[in-house]
Amino acid sequence: MLTVEAVIDEKGQVKILQPVPLQGARRALVIVLDEPALPVAETALLSEAALAEDWQKPEEDEAWSYLKRATS
Repeated sequence: MLTVEAVIDEKGQVKILQPVPLQGARRALVIVLDEPALPVAETALLSEAALAEDWQKPEEDEAWSYLKRATS
């Protein structure tokens, strides 16, 4: 079992805030908390650690390297 944070918008759309490594489809339970969602900026900061794994990959540097050339 795995617990992940998500936000449900006004339309009922569920957005998971971090990558979820799965091998095939899985069932999930959604518990709606009696508190508002975090502001977007705070959510971005909380997800930074999870995203940092991808940001630090050499292929990311290569994909964005043209920006370094444009500003040099």
